[in-house]
Amino acid sequence: MSARSEAFLGLVRVGGDASVVVMGALNVSPESFYGGSVHRDRDALVRAGAAMAKSGAALLDVGARSSAPYLETAIGDTEEAERLATAVHALVTKVGLPVSADTARGPAARAALDAGATVINDVTALADEEVARVIAERGVSAILMASPAAAGGAPGDTAPLATVLGILSAAIGRARAAGVPESRVVLDPGIGFFRDAGVSWDVWDATLLARLDGLASLGRPLCVGVSRKSFLGAITGHADPAARLAASLAATAIAVLRGAAVIRAHDVGETVDAVRVAERLTAARHERTP
Repeated sequence: MSARSEAFLGLVRVGGDASVVVMGALNVSPESFYGGSVHRDRDALVRAGAAMAKSGAALLDVGARSSAPYLETAIGDTEEAERLATAVHALVTKVGLPVSADTARGPAARAALDAGATVINDVTALADEEVARVIAERGVSAILMASPAAAGGAPGDTAPLATVLGILSAAIGRARAAGVPESRVVLDPGIGFFRDAGVSWDVWDATLLARLDGLASLGRPLCVGVSRKSFLGAITGHADPAARLAASLAATAIAVLRGAAVIRAHDVGETVDAVRVAERLTAARHERTP
């Protein structure tokens, strides 16, 4: 297998010669696009997190405010911080896996870290300087995602790979300026977030996933989330996210073959199987046969 860059998400080593990591995706926001990931009740959230741990998740990612760009998801910073802190504390104390907090706002990031999170998953790639400061101050890890919000607006007619390369390069610069070590930075290409680009959103996502290895020049491990997303519905004709598991697993395998180090997924057990097969086939390309 070709050499990959290495980083740490909390205490979890990703990239390098480590196996691809699966991160379980959970939500406590009823606004989220996939209802199957939403667990408003604390006990239900803990049960879901524990099931993900048993199925092979290396860490959990929990969000309290949907970031889907095509939904009305606005809630106040105080409500997000309260939701997120409660969820993080329950998962950290009852499940025991490292927890990533999916937020792009300073108050919620601080609340999540106070509750025990060790990773901030920021879909705006440190557009909020307060988020950058708190990550640096606490010495935690960051997943920085490419999105129009990270770029300050719609990307226009720029090609998908070139656009994402530019956005993530700038994100690395913001992290460096804030004092966040690159060894604590993982990048996300933002599948599903570019809805107003010069090409249709499903073409954007398919093109970016197919050319994911073009992001290797950034020198950071990649976290990819394709689970049940809309471009898979456009390809398969399944409008309901609940019907997109098979498509998600196919896209996951492609992501691994193209160099992903972390896969964020709703269906952990099935995704772990797809990841291991894709890893084995990737390794077989470099093995000498008798």
